[in-house]
Amino acid sequence: MRTLLQLLFFALSGYLVAQDPPPNFVIIFTDDLGYGDLACYGHPSIRTPRLDEMAREGQRWTSFYVAANVCTPSRAALLTGRYPVRSGMTSNRHGVLFPNSTGGLPATEVTLAEQLKSAGYRTAAIGKWHLGHLPKYLPTNHGFDSYFGIPYSNDMDRMSALAYHDFWKQSHDSIRPENFNVPLLRDTSEVERPADQLTITRRYTEEAMDVIRNRGEAPFFIYLAHNLPHVPLFASTDFLGTSERGLYGDVIEEIDHGVGQILDLLREEGLAENTVVVFTSDNGPWRSYGLDGGSSGGLYAGKGTTWEGGHRVPAIFWGPGRVAAGSTVRGIGSTLDLLPTFSAMAGVALPDDRIIDGLDLTETLAVGADSPRNEMFFYRGTHLDAARVGQYKSHYFTQGNYGQFGPREEHSPPLLYHLGADPGETTNVAAAHPEILEAIQAAVDRHQASVTPAPDQLAERNQ
Repeated sequence: MRTLLQLLFFALSGYLVAQDPPPNFVIIFTDDLGYGDLACYGHPSIRTPRLDEMAREGQRWTSFYVAANVCTPSRAALLTGRYPVRSGMTSNRHGVLFPNSTGGLPATEVTLAEQLKSAGYRTAAIGKWHLGHLPKYLPTNHGFDSYFGIPYSNDMDRMSALAYHDFWKQSHDSIRPENFNVPLLRDTSEVERPADQLTITRRYTEEAMDVIRNRGEAPFFIYLAHNLPHVPLFASTDFLGTSERGLYGDVIEEIDHGVGQILDLLREEGLAENTVVVFTSDNGPWRSYGLDGGSSGGLYAGKGTTWEGGHRVPAIFWGPGRVAAGSTVRGIGSTLDLLPTFSAMAGVALPDDRIIDGLDLTETLAVGADSPRNEMFFYRGTHLDAARVGQYKSHYFTQGNYGQFGPREEHSPPLLYHLGADPGETTNVAAAHPEILEAIQAAVDRHQASVTPAPDQLAERNQ
């Protein structure tokens, strides 16, 4: 229940926003970072002082979800505000795009960058793209003024005489950047191949800082998508061997340092009061890689699954004067919500010719009001395998972690978990709550009635 003070504050905030210039936006999107990988989310040995500071000064969300449990569809959902089944950016044949894939994000989709460009924003994409590497699919054809990054996952284009599993059994010292012939692009031109992944995190941060310094008069949107901590793991000299958690911790702590550099620059440039920064991850940790994979915290499973560990991710919103400080939001949020939220803050109307699955979180960010989101739907490819309504989540199908899939199991009746009492999904309470299963099924039916799967963009590959 919102208090009168909250409503008055929000009304005043809305008035001030209307009078002020539109805010700048920075999204920092990590790859395969788990729910439990940050100190402010309970990790006992990875040090993340700048992200902890960001959480203290902003909002830490505890039930924040991506719309897919692997790279490509998750990124499509963030940039379009739509479940990837609607855009064709998910597949029952291939989980993600590969260097020989011929598809990508359709030109008919409206991205967050295109939304903000229509309001005069300068837009920059930095880092991992993974929405199509052919020129017509690259960021500069999807609303971004510039791009600097690796167009797909950092483990692709592998060059080694060793078989896949034998390769990954090697020591970290034996796995080098030159084992992965991934290109580094500037806009649509290749500037380095193989990309020097030992310095890639630092260079991505420096690129974001250059965009801020050279911003001109227009507001800006920076989409900074780190390739790490996706395997292979690489850290620069200043961070290598510094974390108690080993190389995985080194990688996280270097990302944390870069976040701090960006926040410091925003303050130095007098932009902090009119910039919103979001830090989150594209899916849960790649558990099949052991110590080279991250932690789901108290959640079950990880990347590639529709269990909580696959979809629930850390999420921190920071924006002095725009985001209520020092608060923890326990309601549901999603990367789907970034497009409508930032569009509202920038004064841009949403497209009216398509379904947008995201919701506007502006009021929650401004005053900590209840999140408007009460539902999430969990897909594997085009199959809806689970759904959450309120505190309850039902599973219709389950399968193992990415790289350890095992058999796909159907559940009839569905499994049911109370995520408030049991976020680790340990105790099935379906027998005690048939009425909850019925309510969730009704929500699923309403959602599925609105979905027409688009043509599969991930299936076609060059031989």
